Amino acid sequence: MFKKILIANRGEIACRVIKTARKMGIQTVAIYSDADRNALHVKMADEAVHIGPPPANQSYIVIDKVMDAIKQTGAEAVHPGYGFLSENPKFADALEAAGVAFIGPPKGAIEAMGDKITSKKIAQEAEVSTVPGYMGLIEDAEEAVRISNQVGYPVMIKASAGGGGKGMRIAWNDDEAREGFQSSKNEAANSFGDDRIFIEKFVTQPRHIEIQVLCDGHGNAVYLHERECSIQRRNQKVIEEAPSPFLDEATRKAMGEQSVALAQAVGYTSAGTVEFIVDGDRNFYFLEMNTRLQVEHPVTELITGVDLVEQMIRIAAGEKLPFAQGDLKINGWAMESRLYAEDPYRNFLPSIGRLTRYRPPTEEATPARAVRNDTGVFEGGEISMYYDPMIAKLCTWAPDRATAIEEMRLALDGFELEGIGHNLPFLAAVYDHEKFTSGNMTTAFIEEEYPEGFEGVTLDEAVCQRIAAAAAAMHRVAEIRRTRISGRMDNHERHVGEDWVVTLQGHAHDVKITADKEGANVAIAGNSLRVESDWTPGDPLARLMVDGAPLVLKIGKISGGFRVRYRGADLKVHVRTPRQAELAALMPEKLPPDTSKYLLCPMPGLIVKIDVAEGDEVQEGQALCTVEAMKMENILRAEKKGTVKAIKAVAGDSLAVDDVIIEFE
Repeated sequence: MFKKILIANRGEIACRVIKTARKMGIQTVAIYSDADRNALHVKMADEAVHIGPPPANQSYIVIDKVMDAIKQTGAEAVHPGYGFLSENPKFADALEAAGVAFIGPPKGAIEAMGDKITSKKIAQEAEVSTVPGYMGLIEDAEEAVRISNQVGYPVMIKASAGGGGKGMRIAWNDDEAREGFQSSKNEAANSFGDDRIFIEKFVTQPRHIEIQVLCDGHGNAVYLHERECSIQRRNQKVIEEAPSPFLDEATRKAMGEQSVALAQAVGYTSAGTVEFIVDGDRNFYFLEMNTRLQVEHPVTELITGVDLVEQMIRIAAGEKLPFAQGDLKINGWAMESRLYAEDPYRNFLPSIGRLTRYRPPTEEATPARAVRNDTGVFEGGEISMYYDPMIAKLCTWAPDRATAIEEMRLALDGFELEGIGHNLPFLAAVYDHEKFTSGNMTTAFIEEEYPEGFEGVTLDEAVCQRIAAAAAAMHRVAEIRRTRISGRMDNHERHVGEDWVVTLQGHAHDVKITADKEGANVAIAGNSLRVESDWTPGDPLARLMVDGAPLVLKIGKISGGFRVRYRGADLKVHVRTPRQAELAALMPEKLPPDTSKYLLCPMPGLIVKIDVAEGDEVQEGQALCTVEAMKMENILRAEKKGTVKAIKAVAGDSLAVDDVIIEFE
């Protein structure tokens, strides 16, 4: 077995590999850029080597710099994680030449299956059903348009070396094909150092289901069942689960056996994933094979009990798989939520900054439930603009799907994250959505259910009453604390009123609260709700029992009440005396400032280009400029017809959120 391995990656996957290596008694080496000098993976590793400036194309994907780090530290093997150099045959070549083991597949398999064009040709030769498309390389935007018309819109424009949603666009017409080709080509070059593009038919109403395989160097190969990855935004997975709620046993077996056969056909070893599009009749079509560990691998580990990273290391060291196909059963159900530094209220645009508070739920594993959080950040750390916006992968496991979903809801409720925009509210909303809970979703779920973007959640009346009762009980505790501090009461008398008006979500609730030593009874709308909690004023998280059921609220102080965040809703909850409520109803509502004459930068990023000039008349939907953030290009478009009065930024400028780019007349 290896004594020392280098992890050629960063963030949560580097931390994940280090954990398994530590369990196996293997020393680890981290690499880091200037931006990651104080990163968690650097702190966790036994050694760390600096490899250059923040941009990945000047540090993490520069093969010579990684090879230098290997030489400096004497690492015997390299785990590439995912992204960066994980599917780069030149890197595998360099390692082989240096006599260093690659904890991944052979170079030939990377070339055959890691390249999406080649892999589809091989799949076709092996009589695997594939999605229609053009497998050749595409030279320019006009050729992309011609091919798109031949294949038939809609089409998917994809980077050959792509992954993680980078370098992918859906085009529904010629204009979008031209635009998408160039953006995909640019993103592919920046993210992977390879700008080759291909086009395939975009299958409508699909489900994205993938099969995990493991192959050793002794001819043994198994599949570890499937993962459902249909909840996606911009072709980037957001929520995954294992197994799929859609597959039957016959389809699962057929997909698994086909995946193993394909892997063996190219002499594959290590962990790999075969991805399929599955239609409503359970017909499945080979999409691609990822010759690396997948971001969503934890859900497979949770339902099989197999540590995939450990098996990758053992296979690279020449060991045989310790199990056969018949040994791999599905145990329970697992969910994974990808927590991103993306603001759902700003159309999921990237957010950067300092994590002023980062308190994930406690990790645990019992026969009845499990909570796991794979992360690469810590409280006080910075989210950089240079890398993927993933903060953590929160996973839950339970014996069945409904319980696994409920465990995830509670884990999300208790996940404290402040300082940046993030998608926690959106994740919580999805887990409460009927289409998701029923398992009846496709890859179009987000665009179908949130066509105008995410604007928060409206809670039903029963939930509002529970929150109102909790707020009244917390307000009473805060009032007692306040009067004690001010000296206006002694220890025996609590002159805090019983009658209050709690206003939230545009509705006022009259409540009467009577307290005892263990909690309070709150009368609201003809109901009496028992509230118990050990919450104290100032705590940002309130864990309560309301009528015997748990209620976990994120709490912030506002004038006359609380800011409450719960299950995708962000509420101002005011607790007032009846007279205060009467007067508050007479106060005029403060309106937000009018910014309709400005194009504001929606995220911290770099201006790639400005598409208009001062004096130009623009039409609704016309491209105005392109902003790059976290390796993704974002085209900003005109919301209505207008004339450009002034341009306040130029290509190359780095802008903050809400900086003015263009002013209109």
